[in-house]
Amino acid sequence: MSSQKGRGTTIRLCAPLTLASIQTLLFRVGGRLFAVPLSAVVEITRIMDPEIHRVDQREVLRLRDQILTLVRLEHLSRLHSIDTEPARKKHFVIVIGVTEKRFGLLVDSLVGEEELVIKALPGEIVSSDLVSGASILGDGTVVLILNVSAVLSRLSRAMPLGAIA
Repeated sequence: MSSQKGRGTTIRLCAPLTLASIQTLLFRVGGRLFAVPLSAVVEITRIMDPEIHRVDQREVLRLRDQILTLVRLEHLSRLHSIDTEPARKKHFVIVIGVTEKRFGLLVDSLVGEEELVIKALPGEIVSSDLVSGASILGDGTVVLILNVSAVLSRLSRAMPLGAIA
């Protein structure tokens, strides 16, 4: 901070280069809060259990005459569910798209859109590339940011999705 008489005060804030501010879509899975960059969200739909099919040991959904691979975060995460509700028959599907590739993310509930300041996490904290960073909400809740490119990469290589935390 510097001041000059008759010219005013200059305040400079220096933010680390490892911080970024992006619009995100917040959602819950197993009682935990996650986010994806809003720029990767193509659409959101709601489906019933009978609409989910299995093809080659993967869950898929037929959406507008296209087959969409479904991903469940609980299969990506070592975090145990803190959700006490019984298994759901209805699901929200967040359709994620990067370039021409798409997948559907099955989530329990949608929380909303929010601009978050994202901090990249070092490899010692997160042992997988499936999380690109984290943010802390005003109430202290930690939000993990899903790395949609890494999920797409693993789906295209038909690799197991592993764990994110």
